[in-house]
Parts: sequence; structure tokens; C-alpha cells
Amino acid sequence: MAVLDRTRTPAAPSAPPGRAAGGAGAGLALAALATVVWSGSFVTSRALHDSVPPVQHAFWRWVIALVALAPFGLRAAWRQRALLRRRLGYLTLASLLGVTVYNTLVNQAGLTTSAGNMGMIMAASPVLMALYERLGGARLGARRVTGTLLACAGVLLLVSKGSLRPDFAPGDLWVVAAALCFGSYSALLRRRPAEIGAVAFLFATFVLGTLLLAPAYAVSLAVQGGFEVRTGTAGPLLYVGVASSAVAFFAWNKAIALVGPARAGVVYYLQPVCVALLSYAVLGEAMGWTQLVCMALILGGVVLASATGRARRR
Repeated sequence: MAVLDRTRTPAAPSAPPGRAAGGAGAGLALAALATVVWSGSFVTSRALHDSVPPVQHAFWRWVIALVALAPFGLRAAWRQRALLRRRLGYLTLASLLGVTVYNTLVNQAGLTTSAGNMGMIMAASPVLMALYERLGGARLGARRVTGTLLACAGVLLLVSKGSLRPDFAPGDLWVVAAALCFGSYSALLRRRPAEIGAVAFLFATFVLGTLLLAPAYAVSLAVQGGFEVRTGTAGPLLYVGVASSAVAFFAWNKAIALVGPARAGVVYYLQPVCVALLSYAVLGEAMGWTQLVCMALILGGVVLASATGRARRR
């Protein structure tokens, strides 16, 4: 039997203030990049709702993402194959929530609700991220809590069109389920084994998520038939496969590692603003004074909650 080493390793020295601030700034910037890129995927889900079945949309998104990531991810995953096998349970759960289910639900929602509504309701997921982090023992701080509540108020007013009487379409309920999946996935990232590299982790979850989606894809193909590959379908699928999957997921996972799910989640509140602007420009969805006022609340909350301050010790 191996002898356990009972000696305690000295605590690692804390990072210099400049380096910590730089890491936080990079984390927030990566979270913002992922959020902006993901905003476009809500627009594509709505744009393709009558031409590509939701499950097939999700399946080909991840196939394209795997092809885009393969030159980097295949080698990284092969080097860490033994470690990935040992963590297969964790990887499968992360893949199911973040790859297989989340995006399929968003595509399903696009059949019966607007891109703007999808972006607004998805902004509820940071509340779940913060709750998970708080349950894990983290102190969120008064500034972050206040900013989160302010941004959440803006989202609620945006969904209710300023009347506080939300009028949900069937697709809105699919987005609520998607928000729960994404919030849980983001919280799960905090527990990602440090020894698994970011690229290897991403590639492994893409492979597992696509395999888990394959049976549903086969059923959809048999029941609904395929879709016509043309510029109007291939272009959006390339966008969600390369930008919204390979690039944005890498940026988001790195942001979670740097600043945690609660703080990255606050930046995620920018999504309804980005989606509203994109859906107005691309799809012609309406945007009036109510949306502009609510966007101001959301942006103000993001700025307040993501501002760096003196670290609080427990």
C-alpha cells in the first residue's frame, strides 16, 4: 500500500495585485466576447426555425464545431485520454447540459418565440450561477448583489414590456429550461479538474455531446426529413459551429476559470441587449423606448456588479 504523506504543503503565495486585476480583466473580457458571439446564435435559431429542424440544427452545429476544433483538440485529448476516461462521469454530465440539451432547447424555442425574448429569458441564468456559487460558500458582496438585482430588474421589465405582466409564448418555456441547463453547466465548470487542459476538455465535451445527440438526430431525420443545404442555411450553421461553439465556449470556460460563474454571469446580462440590437438589425424585430430603458438598467447593473473592488476576506 502507498504511504500517505501527512505533511502539509505550505500555501501558495497570493498573486500580486496587478496580476490578479489583470486576470479579472481578462476573465470579464472573455465572458463579454462569449456573450456577444452567443447573441448571434439566438438570431440564427430564429432565422432557421422554418428551414432546419431544431435537433438537426444542434447536431450539425456540433459536428462543424468538432471539425473546427480538431486540429488543436484531437492531439490535446489524445495526450490526456487516460485522465479523460477517469473523469468520464463528470464530462458526460457537462456535455449533456452544455452541449446536447442546452442548444437543442434554444433551437426548439426559436419555433414559437422571438430572438429578443430568447435573449431576455436566457439572462435569468446568471441568477442560478450566483446561487450555486453562494451555496458553495462564496461571498458575493453587496456591490455584486446590487448590480445583479438591477440587471435582473431590467430583464424582467424587458420581458414584460414594461407592464410587469409577462406574456409567455410556448417557446419562452423552452428557453426557461435552457437557462436552467446553462446555469447548471456554468456552475459545473467551476469543478472542472485542474489537470484537464481547456482544449482537451472542450473537445471531449463536444464529442460526447454530439454522440448523445446522435439518436435524437436519427429520429428527427426519419420523421421530419433532412433540410436543403444552401447559402441561407449553411452560413448560419457555420457561424454557430465555429464562432458560437468552438470560439465562444472556449472563451466562456476560460472566463469561468478566471473569475468564477457568478461574476462571469453578471456580464452575461449583456446578452439581451446584444440580441435585441441584432434581432432589430437582422430580423426586423421591434425595439422601442421600453427596450432602451431596460437596456440601460441591464448595462448599469453589469458595470456595477463587475467593477473590481478590494477583495473581501471571510
